[in-house]
Amino acid sequence: MSTSLSSSARQAREALGARLREVRQDAGLSGRALAAATGQHFTRVSKIENGVQSPSDQDIRDWCRACTAEQHIPDLIATTRAVESAYLEFRRQARAGMKRVLGAHTLQRYERTGLFRIYEHNVIPGLFQTAAYSAAMLSFWIRFLEVANDTDAAVTARMDRQRVLYQRGKRFEVVLEEQALRTWFGTAEVQAGQLGRLLEAMSMPTVSLGVIPMMTERTAVASAGFWIFDSSLVALETPTASVEVTRPQEIELYARMFEHLQAPALYGSAARALIIKALGELS
Repeated sequence: MSTSLSSSARQAREALGARLREVRQDAGLSGRALAAATGQHFTRVSKIENGVQSPSDQDIRDWCRACTAEQHIPDLIATTRAVESAYLEFRRQARAGMKRVLGAHTLQRYERTGLFRIYEHNVIPGLFQTAAYSAAMLSFWIRFLEVANDTDAAVTARMDRQRVLYQRGKRFEVVLEEQALRTWFGTAEVQAGQLGRLLEAMSMPTVSLGVIPMMTERTAVASAGFWIFDSSLVALETPTASVEVTRPQEIELYARMFEHLQAPALYGSAARALIIKALGELS
């Protein structure tokens, strides 16, 4: 793990420890009293509160029960798991090829999800990509990360995931910045094919696709693209890592952000007009 990611994980663990300290202090318990109530050495309580050691799920349950604060258990357990696994390094995973990054675990998540809320600011979401567009984009990341070139296998994995678009019980709410229509991967022909595919996807009854025009008044700007899977997980990607958010309170914040981003988006014929305009400008 890179230094910045290690630092982020350490800071998250320290923040978790601070929250547990607040729970203990709100209950009026000393560190020794909590240790006695939970059957552990008082030094371990100190290590957890100072971010030196991570608590287990059972530690969280015992801690909150001793403090009569059971209502915090789900959120704190989700936070604990996020601290341990939020940062999944692309480079480490991709040593076995980009197909692994787009692997079976991701397909399983897609198949379990009923409602997808997707926001992208500079790329067409993978569920709606053509094979040519996907190949051009993944080829860049393979070169950039200096990993094994398995473009064909990675594209096949991405195309395979698109079958969820046709499964019953699915709903896809998508918001794109207009810039995503104008960011090229590959040739003008590849981009034209991709925009054509987007127009086709808009006609699907399960897909709601909005486009936020450039130079429009708005109340919110997101710093990165993100995907909300039902209300259980938010996933977003940086150039070096995939970040998974599982804390209920944080997921709710992303859901609120998504609502703000939907507000200025254009839908239906107005969105189609923006896509057709971008298509026309390719020539």
